[in-house]
Amino acid sequence: HLQEFVTVLVRDPRTQKEDSWHSYIDYEIFIHTNSMCFTRKTSCVRRRFREFVWLRQRLQSNAVLIQLPELPSKTPFFNMNNPHHVDHRRRGLQDFLEKILQNALLLSDSRLHLFLQTQLSPEDMEACVSGQTKYSVADAIQKFASLNRRFPIEDEERKKGNDADSDSESSSSGLGPSDDSISCGCKASLASEES
Repeated sequence: HLQEFVTVLVRDPRTQKEDSWHSYIDYEIFIHTNSMCFTRKTSCVRRRFREFVWLRQRLQSNAVLIQLPELPSKTPFFNMNNPHHVDHRRRGLQDFLEKILQNALLLSDSRLHLFLQTQLSPEDMEACVSGQTKYSVADAIQKFASLNRRFPIEDEERKKGNDADSDSESSSSGLGPSDDSISCGCKASLASEES
């Protein structure tokens, strides 16, 4: 019997501009697993610190008796231009997810799966979990375990597919060639749906 495993990596911090005044850093969350708990066996999505904070609050309110692991502290001195600060936070976020993924009760929370394997926003994750969306949790994960930020509408997807800049994401993903086949599996499956 194969040992179940879940590998989670938090990597590739990137600065994203929110508007001309504000930037933030997001991190790629890469999952590779053979666990029955997961809809997809590999996925990669990008999340920012504030979304981790949301996830921890939601998990805690569902699992009151569990002592949840801490997130890296939200320090007022965090400097996104300081590679040590960024790497310290990246490692802290990875530790946080590794600990959470060892807990069967937390693994049963759909929000965790949407967080790890889709790009839905916190509002959309809440709506999906509480049954207010046309799509189920499994649908969301099957379709959107990729670096697309929004829950796309099929026709828009097709238009985007013909767009020259739709592959700017993959060419600059900053992953070595060895990782590519795994982490881009999520993008490849989207492309095949378009044809």
